[in-house]
Amino acid sequence: MDRVLIIAEAGVNHNGSYDRAIKMIDTANVCGVDYIKFQTFKAQNIVNRYAPQAEYQKKNLASYNDGDDSQLNMLKSLELSFQDFVSLNDYCKKSGIKFLSTPFDLDSVDFLASIGMDYMKIPSGEITNLPYLRKIANLHVPVIMSTGMSTLGEVEQAVDVLYKGGLSTQDITLLHCNTEYPTPYSDVNLLAMETLKKAFGTKIGYSDHTKGIEVALAAVSLGASVIEKHFTLDKTLPGPDHVASLDPIELKAMVDSIRHIEEAIGHTEKRVTDSERKNIAVARKSIVAARAINEGEIFSEDNITVKRPGTGISPMLYDEVLGKVAKRTYGADELIEL
Repeated sequence: MDRVLIIAEAGVNHNGSYDRAIKMIDTANVCGVDYIKFQTFKAQNIVNRYAPQAEYQKKNLASYNDGDDSQLNMLKSLELSFQDFVSLNDYCKKSGIKFLSTPFDLDSVDFLASIGMDYMKIPSGEITNLPYLRKIANLHVPVIMSTGMSTLGEVEQAVDVLYKGGLSTQDITLLHCNTEYPTPYSDVNLLAMETLKKAFGTKIGYSDHTKGIEVALAAVSLGASVIEKHFTLDKTLPGPDHVASLDPIELKAMVDSIRHIEEAIGHTEKRVTDSERKNIAVARKSIVAARAINEGEIFSEDNITVKRPGTGISPMLYDEVLGKVAKRTYGADELIEL
């Protein structure tokens, strides 16, 4: 299979700290991911002052909210400046890891387009945002779009906007996703990836919000070409996403496991591999003398049997050996010859 694109989703797990964001880049780089991805937004552009936090956000921030469940105030505390992202992008280039960030408002789309990224990432929450989708499409940059909280019809409408903006099927990767943090295993529904592939003919992938790494690995085995997974330096930090994120040890384990799966999936041909060929003679069996056999005796079920090694006549020829005449004397366990 082709190499899976692994995106370490830093998101807002830097908690508004530029220095922590730098540490996250270093950590993701050591773990061997392809990209580290952040989230770029101006809080006042994406949420009004009356918008409450999501239930998972309230739950994950219960110890820190002090009765304030305003989504606006939460997001303000998680912002980094545009200049911060310029510096983070430059740091990634120097470090040898690729930079991505998800824009959540039109100003952020323009900004990220100005610094240049390999992909524009559309988050699940913007899949019904027509002005946003049009602006992304008009950039003519390959798109990775998460499809959490969406029906197939809503995905179709969003993809159609991208097509009308000039993107082709080859320019789009659709990520199956469930937008709950953490996602219950019963709600993952990985087979929906195949539905997306059949419906749109795009590349497919999976944005994982479950705990652990098992589901992401299963997605790779089912054909995901992109895996996106949140990570954090410390799961105990305050913030909406830390609890559903991988720590550095888990992130490294996921990356290593995905690379092993890539090798293991292989191709559709069933054949003997070089590594196992040497074991054929050891593991298979041959037709041998079950007891001493005199010259001229007829081979029968009483005087021949099947034992290792597999260097003699194959047991698949057992019926052909029966009834033949022994041309010489055999001791017990000797390989029968014809």
